[in-house]
Amino acid sequence: MALKVAVLSQKGGTGKTTAVRHLADTFRRTGLRVAAVDLDPQGNLSDYFDVDPEAEPTIRDVLIGEAKAKTALHVAPDGVSVIPSNLALAEAEVALAGKMGRELTLRKALKPIDGDFDVIFLDCPPNLGLLTVNALVAADHALLSAEAQYFALQGVEQALEVIELARDGLNPDLNWLGVVLTIADLRTVHSREAQAGLKEHYGDKLLSTAIRQSIAYAESAERAVSIIDHRPDLGEDYLALADELLARLGLNGGSPKR
Repeated sequence: MALKVAVLSQKGGTGKTTAVRHLADTFRRTGLRVAAVDLDPQGNLSDYFDVDPEAEPTIRDVLIGEAKAKTALHVAPDGVSVIPSNLALAEAEVALAGKMGRELTLRKALKPIDGDFDVIFLDCPPNLGLLTVNALVAADHALLSAEAQYFALQGVEQALEVIELARDGLNPDLNWLGVVLTIADLRTVHSREAQAGLKEHYGDKLLSTAIRQSIAYAESAERAVSIIDHRPDLGEDYLALADELLARLGLNGGSPKR
């Protein structure tokens, strides 16, 4: 059975999709079988993995019952299997809203590929709506991303409320892995204060590794290559974060290979 990890934030611009892209890559480098599901209608994760924008079927087709998850998997150039997304997913969310058992749709859809992977990352949209709830109901674990800035604590609190909603009768075994600070410039007092505030409130739930802010991430996204290959010095952040998460998940894939 694949471990499913939903990665979410309460707003866009927190580095969430970048985190999913690189955690999938680093986990793959340990020898684990990894898939990623793009649940954002903007399709940024699909683009970052260099999946053909015309690729079909997509997660939209899976959610409305027009395709099976297995047929929607597209292997990215670096070997991660991706179920892509595009703007049509927004229509699927509207269609789901009127469906009985709508919160369970993704969980049921992913069941047939459970045995094909060790880990499946779910990249949630940058809001806390129905697609995010579907991801949390389907997931075993939730990971929050937060930008190292003033409103980080407020954002984490809002995301935790949605996690509690998913737990309440829908997925009581959902585990909160923790929160990772992204787009962090810990040379500044502002970022350090944001980190200290999260540490004070959440203790060990704040992961030790913070992802440094850099324009190199935009460059690697434009080229559709991993930061580990584009800027190995910055890639060390994700290699360290992967080690932390592998330990928390109890996975024995070993440390990611550079």
